[in-house]
Amino acid sequence: MNKKQLVFGLVVLLALVALATYAQHKHPFHWQAFVEQFKLADWRRICVAAGCIYLGYVFRAVRWAMLLKPNKKVSAFSLLGTQVIGFTAIALIGRIADLVRPYLVAKKTALPLSTQIAVYIVERLFDGGSVALIFSSAILLAPSGALPHPEVFRKFGYGGLAATLLGALFLVSVRLAGGVVASFIERSFGVISKRLGHALGGKIRSFRTGLNTLRTPADFAVTLGLSLAMWGLITMAYLEGTQAFVAGPQRESVTLAKCMVLMVISGAASVVQLPVIGWFTQIAAVEETLRNLFSLSPETSTACATTLLLITFLSIVPVGLIWAQFEHVSLRKITVESEQAGEELAVDDPTDHGAAL
Repeated sequence: MNKKQLVFGLVVLLALVALATYAQHKHPFHWQAFVEQFKLADWRRICVAAGCIYLGYVFRAVRWAMLLKPNKKVSAFSLLGTQVIGFTAIALIGRIADLVRPYLVAKKTALPLSTQIAVYIVERLFDGGSVALIFSSAILLAPSGALPHPEVFRKFGYGGLAATLLGALFLVSVRLAGGVVASFIERSFGVISKRLGHALGGKIRSFRTGLNTLRTPADFAVTLGLSLAMWGLITMAYLEGTQAFVAGPQRESVTLAKCMVLMVISGAASVVQLPVIGWFTQIAAVEETLRNLFSLSPETSTACATTLLLITFLSIVPVGLIWAQFEHVSLRKITVESEQAGEELAVDDPTDHGAAL
């Protein structure tokens, strides 16, 4: 962690402590009731949720192997460790470890890091499109009364569908005529700033490199199917994890549409992931959403938010640490190496790969 990250982390930590102190003063938090929620929780549902998350990592490995197929045929199981270790590094070290997965795959397959960064970009594009599609469908198809202020959420639903459609059209245009699109963007934004136009053009060319892994419509369909299945499992984990803390008739309030809102907010809170501190910011965001959407007590919503973080984000850590020992991988060392490799790649080819990072 560099000095800027350390200072920012300390500021966030102090802000969280101040907010927690103020909240405790205004609305006393009963710790005994908080602990009691874990005793009352339905642990069968929590185990099902954790199982969904673990299965999702298998889908990630299969998808990465699928995207590698034009360059090299590898088994999905051989890549499973790279996914598990990579997400463990992100959970413990933060978003600075994002390049660990492509770096580990590059080492394991003896392929250039640039090709794995291209795969990583495509993976993220499919992740974003899948979440937007599932979110929009859940919101727009939600029955009456499933969401508070449905007119507001429907606007987000239609916006998500529009963004998904525009994104798909953009990807098709880049796949078919990436060089033309990149040149057009460079000229258009170059009027404002040549550096900006140059960077955007390089990013689009990186997108094109990644999209070359999808050779046929069948490749696209399989990759999309894997992405939707994986995010369907993650959605199920949020649904089961939330229902584990809601008993009796109140469980009917835990709808798919509400859980999709919860998942999107949780994902947004994890975008800037600082080591350890980011866990508490994510819990705070999810807890606030749970209280407002499901009318849960502060103790119940905090217990549920903590459990969701453990299930969806931190449950992979024990497995990842053990796997890293078997693979003789140091998380801190591999994070530094991947960051340095990414910087060297940017210096070697600032037009193309630098923008991708």
